[in-house]
Amino acid sequence: LEYPVATFNSPIAIMTVTVRTRKFIRNPLLQRKQFVVDVLHPDRANVPKSELQDMIAKTYKVTDKSLISLFGFRNKFGGGKSTGFCLIYDSAESAKKYEPKYRLVRNGFVEKKETSRKQIKEAKNRKKKIRGTGRRIANHKAKKAAKDG
Repeated sequence: LEYPVATFNSPIAIMTVTVRTRKFIRNPLLQRKQFVVDVLHPDRANVPKSELQDMIAKTYKVTDKSLISLFGFRNKFGGGKSTGFCLIYDSAESAKKYEPKYRLVRNGFVEKKETSRKQIKEAKNRKKKIRGTGRRIANHKAKKAAKDG
């Protein structure tokens, strides 16, 4: 599939981006379609994921672009070609259930909660000191304290 893409810096030039898919699998267990995406972009450094989402949504007739998860893109040596992975979920519920948190944040399903590095490290070190059956009790107390405080 060829998609012409206009550039902003030169009004005359129209650069083409070709998107090819391979290793297509319909995965009913995880309620998604999954495949490898090859992007040919000879005149450009790379193609933004938002642009790729639009192209793939058009190709696979997906109405909600947030159900399309693109990741793992690597440029080939010499440029002009990138390869990555794409998942198209059947519904928002299945995406929230099976996608990792960081990709949910990228696609706008979940807000990233901000905590400082110091807080994260202090919590990690507190957790390291507790072993065995006391761990469950300590986690319960920590959750209770977080809820109250």
